[in-house]
Amino acid sequence: MNEVYTPKQIAKMLNISTTTLRRYEEQGLIPDVHRTASNRRCYRTVHVQAFIVIRTLLQGYDIPVVYEAMRNIKKGDTAQAFWLINRQLHNMQEEKQRVEEILTMIRNADFSKYRNVKVAEAMKIGEVAALASVNPSAIRHWEKEGLIKSERDRENGYRMYTVSELKKIIVISSLRKTIYYIENMKQLLNELETQHFTKVERSFQLALQKLNHQISIRFQGIAELMKYVSLYREQAPSRQT
Repeated sequence: MNEVYTPKQIAKMLNISTTTLRRYEEQGLIPDVHRTASNRRCYRTVHVQAFIVIRTLLQGYDIPVVYEAMRNIKKGDTAQAFWLINRQLHNMQEEKQRVEEILTMIRNADFSKYRNVKVAEAMKIGEVAALASVNPSAIRHWEKEGLIKSERDRENGYRMYTVSELKKIIVISSLRKTIYYIENMKQLLNELETQHFTKVERSFQLALQKLNHQISIRFQGIAELMKYVSLYREQAPSRQT
């Protein structure tokens, strides 16, 4: 049974505005919509599911990724849509591994190596950036915000960072996307510097909990996406004979 829905019905169903529905349509994210002689939109079940997918995916994935994935499905390139989604899942897996790795680092009194790279007592900004997997510009920004500090090499004027500051940079880079904003980070870094590791560990455990919640949301989106792909193959107007 392929019912016909009005924009108002779908908007009420999904608790969004009809303007949002039109924006998704204009962006090419849903199958082509049939219009009546009086130019009224006639949404069908496949369109409803498309809107559900968009709203669900947007809870866990970046907007450009969701939009590109939906456009690829409309073009018939479902595999490419899956690869786009999978890339974000892979990034989340790496983020989780990073958080767990740094939690181990904090617990480990010996920090002579990180990721199998020997850590020096004084490092240039490029060396620190490479170890922490961040851009040097991010490190300069955090220093400007007062989260970290450096000393200038007396001979060449280069910024030099100690092992203690490297730890802070790694912690900031790991938690900034997960649970902490700049204004909350200073206290946490102070706990790290004074070796009050219990509170620091709690923050990382909270980060892992949030990642577990995010992965659940992302797989809910995938479940809705698979329903949509199946419906699209059966019902999309452009594929009907």
